[in-house]
Formats: sequence, C-alpha cells, structure tokens
Amino acid sequence: MDNLLSIIIFIPAIAAAILALFLRGDDEEAHRNAKWVAFIATVMTFVVSVFILFEFDAGDPGFQVVEEHEWLFGVTYRVGVDGISLWMVLLTTFLMPLIIAGAWRHEARTKGFMIALLTLETLILGAFLSTDLMFFFIFAEAAIVPLLVVLTLWGGDGGRATAVKLMLYAVPGAVAMLLAMVVMTFDAETTDIEALMTHQFSEGISPLWMALAFLASFAMKLPLWPLHAWSVGVQARVPSAMAMVLAALLTKVGAYGILRFVIPMFPEGAAQLAPVLMWVSVFMILYAGIAALASGDLRRLIGYAGIAHMGLILLGVFSAAAQGVHGAIFMMVSHGLAITALIFVLVVLKQRVKSTDIAAFGGVAARMPFLAFGALIFTMASVGVPATSGFVGVFLSLIGVFEAAPVLAALAFLGLVIVAAALLGVVKRVIFGPLIKQSLKELEDLDRREFLCCAVLLCAILYLGLFPGLITESTAATVDALVLGYRDALE
Repeated sequence: MDNLLSIIIFIPAIAAAILALFLRGDDEEAHRNAKWVAFIATVMTFVVSVFILFEFDAGDPGFQVVEEHEWLFGVTYRVGVDGISLWMVLLTTFLMPLIIAGAWRHEARTKGFMIALLTLETLILGAFLSTDLMFFFIFAEAAIVPLLVVLTLWGGDGGRATAVKLMLYAVPGAVAMLLAMVVMTFDAETTDIEALMTHQFSEGISPLWMALAFLASFAMKLPLWPLHAWSVGVQARVPSAMAMVLAALLTKVGAYGILRFVIPMFPEGAAQLAPVLMWVSVFMILYAGIAALASGDLRRLIGYAGIAHMGLILLGVFSAAAQGVHGAIFMMVSHGLAITALIFVLVVLKQRVKSTDIAAFGGVAARMPFLAFGALIFTMASVGVPATSGFVGVFLSLIGVFEAAPVLAALAFLGLVIVAAALLGVVKRVIFGPLIKQSLKELEDLDRREFLCCAVLLCAILYLGLFPGLITESTAATVDALVLGYRDALE
C-alpha cells in the first residue's frame, strides 16, 4: 500500500479537522457525533496499521516501508518502521479506540476533547514513525500541546497552574535537545536518523553532553526522577481518557527516544551515564513503591505504580544486554495495556461512586463480579504474574539487568515486590473486602460497552503472556543490531 505510514499518521488529524470544521452545536447529538467520528477514525487507524505486519520483514534490522518526500529548506519528510517502532505504533493504534470508548460518558466540551485526543494520536504516531530528526522533534515536542490545552480547559481550578508547571519541565529539555540537533546537523549535514546512527561526529562534539541534551527531553517524558513531579499531578487533573494516553503512550515516547537516539548515536556518552541512570532507576522503583503503599487515592496509586514500571524499563534499556532491551520493549507494550486497563477500572468505579478515595470502597466484587475479575487480572499483569504480559517484560528486564549489575537487579526486584504489595493490598480492600457501606450495595456491574473494553484488554494481556514470541521475534533483529552496535562502539 503506497504511503501506508503517512495514512496511519494522518487519519486521526483528518478526523480532528473534520470535527473542527464541520461539527456544530453543543447538544447531546453533537456530543454523540463527535465521539463516533473519533471512534471510527481510531478504529480505521488501527485497521490500516495492521497492514504493516504484512509488509514487515522480521529479519531486517533497518527501517522498512520507508517514505521520503522533500519538504522545506532542504528538510525531507521521512517515515519508516523497524522492530522497535512497530510495536509502539501498534500499541498506540490498538489502545486509542478503547480509550475513546472509555471516554464515552464525557460530556464537557466533547468536540474539543475528541479533537485533542485525535491530534495527540497523530503526534505520537508521527514521533514513533519519523526517520528524520527534525520531524521527530516536531512531533514529539508538539505532543505536549494537546496535554496543556486539556489541562487548561478540563483541569479544574488548578489546571492552569499545573499546565504552567508542565511547561517549566518540558521547555528546558526541548531547548537542550534542539541545540544538540543543530550541532549534529551542521556536523553531519543531514537530519536522516539512519545516517546519523552511523555518522562519526567530530572530536569537538562531546558524546556525554550530546547524550545529556537528548536525555533532558526524554527524561521528562518518561518521567525520570527528579523530573517526575509533574506526572502524578497531571494524571490526577486531566480527564481519565487523557490520563490513559499520558500513562500508556506519551511516556513511551521518552523511552523510545532513548532507544532511538541516545544509545545508538552517542554510545560513549550513554555508557558514561548508564551506571548513574541505572541507580536512579532503582531509586525510582523503590520510591514509587513506598509512595504507592502510602497512597490513599486510587489515581495516585496507579500513577506511582506506573513510575516504578518506567524505572524498570529504563533499567532494561541501559543494561546493554539483549534480554534487557527485549524486556524493556515488551514491558513498554505490556505496561501500556495494563495501565490503560487499571485506569479504565478506576473510571468505572469513579462514575458509580463519585470518588477515587480508597476508603470509599470495599467489597465491590459482591455487586460487580465482572469488574472484579478484570481488575484482578489487570493487577496481576501489572505486577508480573506468570501467564500475563507483565511477567514476560519483568522477567526479561531483570535477567538483562542481572547480567550487568546483580545488586541493582535484586534492589529492583525488591521495589517491584513493594509495588505488588501496594496494588494487591488495594485490590483486596477495594474489590474483595466485606461489603459494608450502604452506598455500595446498589452498584451496577459493567454495561455492554465497558464489558467489551475490558474483554479486549484482558484478551490482549493474556495472549501476549502466553505467546510472547509475537513481539520478541519481530524485534530480535533490530535489538540485536542495537546492542551489537553499542558494544562495538565501546571497544
């Protein structure tokens, strides 16, 4: 299919433009039409993205299905897909229809909210598929804009202050990365990512400082401690659908950027930073685990659990072992599925109880058995129980880290145990505790839409847990080339 990747990138943007230009009114019918346009567009994007699998050669470590078009001032629009970006794209297109369906009861400025979600999908897909440095920067950094808009319009009383805080975290990293890009472009005389990966930069260009400049942008998106403070607060203020996109997809742009740029382009700098970043990652896991244990709010609990899992992903990335990188990529997919599912459970509970306070719940399983079953499986996937997708990612990541630093692997495992204790403890209290509160005795279980969303996520989590080769086999060539190139550069 000609221009396959561009079609995937811009279907959501075209749908957003249709909503902005042609949908009028603020009544119930207009809200419903906005949701249907967004849902159909995201489903179409997913269906088209599946065609990548038919054209993808798992044995080729380079970019495939490549498109190149001259743009402005010598900059070329380039897109392509390899073993790493393939699953980031499929994760994005798979989750977005479910996120739109999960936001079906959203009624406040529905058209604008759907436009923000669709625009953000285009920007995230553009970041994952760009093979030109300038276009990656434009897509990745512009992805913050819809989040700022949503915070300002839907973030409540403190939304604008939170948006300002987010900008204070995002802008310095973006500026640092842009300056590094200018240096790279003048030295290599190209913005082609594939050419930059093999380019020998001049001796005056410090690999350490270049790696730090790129990391400044990606660390904020992960988010990496101490640049994590914006994350939990933003997730607590934005509508749940945007919280899903943020936790499941936007954070992956940061991890993807490290795999795409920092490690292959500046291996010496990455090697110098690796010991520090691995210790920081372990601290993130332990800190987030303890914070999750102390949290009395479901939304913050899920946010801290997500920070811990991103710490494990970063550990796997910098382990410089094939198993660790495989685990990090698998964990990125699994985490995206699991945290979307957990937030979806939270949305259902909040819609019925009007609270995310853990103390407001207890014994929900007695009235909502289908939700209880889904919540249990989703939590098991999040903590890495065998037969779920989470187990594969956690196991491979820890094996890779153990090869490089056994002590760090042990500490990371301890942190994950703490996170598991926090999550399972809350599931016991919220879902399976005694049904005492009178207000909970009239709860209704999942409706048809909610049941289908939960069922699709549950099937994906279990399928990848039982058949992980679907991902690991298609990423093997790219990961092996990345790790081999990294090690060769350091010899």
